[in-house]
Amino acid sequence: MRSKGPAIRELTRRDVLHLGCTATLSAVALTGCDALSTKPSKDRANDGAARKNGREAPMLAEQVRAGDLPPVAERMPSSPLVVDPVDRIGGYGHSWNSALLGPADTPWLDRTIGNDYLVGWDRGWREVMPNIAQSFEVAQGGKEYTFKLRKGMRWSDGELFTTDDLVFAFEDVLMHEELFPVGPPPVFMSVDSRPAEVERVDDHTVRFLFSRPKGTFLQELATPDGGRWLTAYPRHYLERFHQKYASDVEGLVKESGAASWGDFFLLDKGSVWSNAELPSLFAWRLTRGLGTGTRVVAERNPYYWKTDPEGSQLPYLDRVTFDVVKDAEVMLLKATAGELNMHTRHFNSLKNKPVLARGRDRGGYQFIDLVPSEMNEMIIMVNLTHKDARLREIFQKKDFRIGLSHAINRNELNTAVLQRQGEPWQAAPRRESTFFDEEFAKQYTEYDEGLANDHLDRAGLTERDGDGFRLRPDGERVSFNVEVANPTVKDTWVSAMELVKGYWAAVGIDISVTNEDRTLWTERVTANEHDAAVWTGPGGLDIDALLSGHHYLPYNVGSRYAIAWADWYLSGGKAGEEPPAVVRRQLQLYNDMLTTSDEAEQQSIFRQVLQISKEQFYVIGTLQVAQGYGIVGNGFHNVPRSMADAWLYPTPGPSRPEQYFVTST
Repeated sequence: MRSKGPAIRELTRRDVLHLGCTATLSAVALTGCDALSTKPSKDRANDGAARKNGREAPMLAEQVRAGDLPPVAERMPSSPLVVDPVDRIGGYGHSWNSALLGPADTPWLDRTIGNDYLVGWDRGWREVMPNIAQSFEVAQGGKEYTFKLRKGMRWSDGELFTTDDLVFAFEDVLMHEELFPVGPPPVFMSVDSRPAEVERVDDHTVRFLFSRPKGTFLQELATPDGGRWLTAYPRHYLERFHQKYASDVEGLVKESGAASWGDFFLLDKGSVWSNAELPSLFAWRLTRGLGTGTRVVAERNPYYWKTDPEGSQLPYLDRVTFDVVKDAEVMLLKATAGELNMHTRHFNSLKNKPVLARGRDRGGYQFIDLVPSEMNEMIIMVNLTHKDARLREIFQKKDFRIGLSHAINRNELNTAVLQRQGEPWQAAPRRESTFFDEEFAKQYTEYDEGLANDHLDRAGLTERDGDGFRLRPDGERVSFNVEVANPTVKDTWVSAMELVKGYWAAVGIDISVTNEDRTLWTERVTANEHDAAVWTGPGGLDIDALLSGHHYLPYNVGSRYAIAWADWYLSGGKAGEEPPAVVRRQLQLYNDMLTTSDEAEQQSIFRQVLQISKEQFYVIGTLQVAQGYGIVGNGFHNVPRSMADAWLYPTPGPSRPEQYFVTST
């Protein structure tokens, strides 16, 4: 059976914003052979011993004895994935205690307990490995991808997981025109805005076929932006709420109070972090979801499909709990009090490191190193596609952006917000990257008010009012608002922007800084309602640059400096605003890059993309990100002492949290 569904235009619901966000380029290119088969080098396919001799957690053994659960041998697939521990074989029991910074902090759930996809990264972020899929093959130079599933693998409610679930997720969810507006398909499942064809070979074999080579498909499936979608929609559960399969859907929608069937299906029944009834393939299954109090709880999945080298079913930990807290200060207090036994997010700033260092003995934790993939601590994005034509005209002048950049005292900013641990830097790859270009990284970073004023004058803003602020051609003051999301990814952004506000006032540019709810911020920026916004700068290292380069060119909703251009690209010209010729050229190069599986050619094309980004100077960078850190409890084991820190990795997911364990000492 081969099937091709309707197209998807744009993503309007918050839960699916990242569906079109995957920046797509292979960091691990296909070989020159026609077919490529891959097996794990660290995690291994089991020979079936776990089904016969494996141990299980005491809490599950009790349920087996009570007749409430089948024996472990009947719950495991015929070929479980064997996970080699970071340090040593662990023991069962205990909890992982963590926290969320408000209900919008779902990325931390994705990173910790929601990171099992068809394929995944190895721990060193070098190679794509089989995961949910037992194996994969790539043929026809990247046009055909075949995945073999594990026989006997089950969802967390005990129902079998088969290729029918993948076909349902693709055809009946991702490609359903009522769930998503009409337009191009998800980026990770398409080439030239044309969706893949899905072929169900048998219960355990599925094949994806592309019209042209898709040299990046495996890499995209290893990231949260691509991987989480195909294995998130269990057919046996969700077809009861799907218009195609259920006759009483309208009554269910009305009873639920949802605004539409789409909201009911996606945001209620299909929401992985709020609907505790939704079966999953993760190591822990929700027992208390978001929106049901101040805590999210997940307990071990009795049908989890991985073992340790001795054949013992994973995970080791009984449960994971997340306290939903209102701000990072509360999280910091919990950390120093020893209430969080492994965490790498929000409170782990340079400002807080001395506080956390002093609290190590009392809190019973140590530091681990986080190697940042980000190339910038804070990127300032004026809206080049602003709905107000007068502001758009000003923002699109390169001299205006250059003037703003020269007006920033980055050395003072570095001292104030990064304790001198950063470095003046534009939105350009890091030194560690193959794509490092010192001229790109350092252009316009010199603090010089004279140069700033010269460039602002060249932008046509020569007239000033009585307070010294520059006037637009229509006589109005050049004034705009910079929006900062709350909670922020970096706790320095508000204070940093207050400093920038002063720097820009000194050269006649008046700004305000608004710290607003992150949900509202996301809605406004995605709808192109903002004047300017700030965000962190992914794309510093090779893989991250290739997979998350939305600050280098406007191709997805992460390109917040030119959302309308990104909408034009994503919609195949049916929505948004057609960009200038030089931007169209850059987007064409990007498309060329996506359809080649030759690593040297990919890199050559990407360097051309970066050269245009350098010349166009879309966004204003501030400082290169300093070395990061996280905390791990003294009795919390099998966490690497150092790991990459990136959304596309996604930290700490590839370190295999299912093999973490806790001891009393």
